[in-house]
Amino acid sequence: MRAIRAAGAATVVLLGAVLVLAGCGGGSGGPPDATAAPTASATPTPATPAPATSPPTTPPSTASTPASTPAPTPPAATQTATETLVRVTRSGGFAGQTRTVIVKGDGSWTLLDGRARDLRSGKLEPGRLEVLRTALREADFAHLPRVATADPPVYDGFTYAFVHGGFEVAADQTKLAPGLRKVLEALPGFDSTG
Repeated sequence: MRAIRAAGAATVVLLGAVLVLAGCGGGSGGPPDATAAPTASATPTPATPAPATSPPTTPPSTASTPASTPAPTPPAATQTATETLVRVTRSGGFAGQTRTVIVKGDGSWTLLDGRARDLRSGKLEPGRLEVLRTALREADFAHLPRVATADPPVYDGFTYAFVHGGFEVAADQTKLAPGLRKVLEALPGFDSTG
C-alpha cells in the first residue's frame, strides 16, 4: 500500500512540475489554461518567470517603432541642410565692431552683430555654396595653427575666428592663411547693408 501511495505522490509532483513548466514556457501567446493557474499561485517562483516571457515580445515591437529605426536616417539627411557649415566672427577694425556670419549646410546664412541680433540673411546660390565648400576643404583646418597673431600687433585691424568641422582657428587679418582668405571671399560679407 505504501508503494502505491509513494507512486501516487510522485505522479502528483511530476504532474505539478509539468504544469509549472507548461505555464512558464508555453509560448503560445494565448490565455493560460485553468490547470496552470493553481500551479502558478501555489508556486511563487514560477509565477515570476511567466510574466518575463511576455516582455520579449514587447522589445521587438518597440525596436520596430518609428522612434528607433527611422530616427538615425532622417536626421542625417536633415542635419546636413540645417547644421552649421561654417561660422566666422570678425572683430576689431576702426569702429571696433563684432560681426558673425553663419552659413548652414543648405547655403542659408545669417549675419549677426556683437549682441547676436540678426542684421540680414539670405541664401547662397548653389555655385557659390560649392565654392565655399571647396575653400573650406582646401583650407585644411586640421593643420592650421589655432591662433595666428601679428607681431607687432596691427591696431585697428580685424581679427577673424573660424569654426568649421569641429575645429576653431583665429587669425589677425595680416596672418590669414591663403585658404582662410578664400573662405572669406566665398562668404556673403560682414556689412549690414548687403
